[in-house]
Amino acid sequence: MSLLRSLRLCLVSRAPGTLPSPPLARPGPAFPPTPWAGLPLLQSPQQWHTFHSGSWLSSASSKELLMKLRRKTGYSFVNCKKALEACGGDLKQAESWLHKQAQKEGWSKAARLHGRKTKEGLIGLLQEGDTTVLVEVNCETDFVSKNLKFQQLVQQVALGTLLHCQNLKDQLSTYSKGFLNSSELSELPAGPEREGSLKDQLALAIGKLGENMILKRAAWVKVPAGFYVGSYVHGAMHSPSLHKLVLGKYGALVICETSELKANLEDLGRRLGQHVVGMAPLSVGSLDDEPGGEGETKMLSQPYLLDPSITLGQYVQPHGVSVVDFVRFECGEGEDAADAE
Repeated sequence: MSLLRSLRLCLVSRAPGTLPSPPLARPGPAFPPTPWAGLPLLQSPQQWHTFHSGSWLSSASSKELLMKLRRKTGYSFVNCKKALEACGGDLKQAESWLHKQAQKEGWSKAARLHGRKTKEGLIGLLQEGDTTVLVEVNCETDFVSKNLKFQQLVQQVALGTLLHCQNLKDQLSTYSKGFLNSSELSELPAGPEREGSLKDQLALAIGKLGENMILKRAAWVKVPAGFYVGSYVHGAMHSPSLHKLVLGKYGALVICETSELKANLEDLGRRLGQHVVGMAPLSVGSLDDEPGGEGETKMLSQPYLLDPSITLGQYVQPHGVSVVDFVRFECGEGEDAADAE
């Protein structure tokens, strides 16, 4: 903007009656009046900056606050600037202001998108100590499921489920297994470093990514000594920023009982998980079940996925472990049936 145009805008913005009266005509050659005459406000470039941008941006330290807020929250410079202006440059208040605004926008967008089909998404697997959780979060498109912000939402849901499970006070003599439906999952706390519940985090993600999303379900397993949880995620994706979370489209947990800790348990558990994902059994069954017929849906009597010449029971028996239970998640499972109804 040219200086002349800027000054004209400044003249227009001044309150009526504040400009000096025009000088009386004097004899002599006529010179055009200078438009900046009588404007003491424009004494230095710094005052110009302060007059237009607000005093909090006039120093290097204030600009550093803007950069800090941007890095910490991930919101745009424009929104961070609005937050700092609204909060007088207070960083903590500005961060809280941003989250509240984002929450409002997220809930508003979630209400508008409610009811849209969510057939895509991810399965998340998280193991820590004697606890293993499997969660499913759905979205509308595969494109959004590959977005890091969506994957971070899956991580928050997995962590919330893990904390819920770990807080259950029970003395285990055998394994315990539990499930959380969508409404139960939504009410879980978001975690020690986040405010509100998981449904608040869901609204924030919807606001940022612009798609309908659902916290579909979760399963958890806790085991005492003498038990082992094998796991497998098909199409597994790992990200250093997502800690130990494993993501994919299918996931399985297989609970085994063993008299002693064996070196190959991890590999065995992964192969059992592969079988559950691929063969989709409905129950464990027993080693005495005959293959075929009703045995086709019983895990131990099914043909072993990686060697159909033997049953899964025949594969497991020499390893000295007993398969006692399993959990299988398939992303989008049940959506087609719901559409048919």
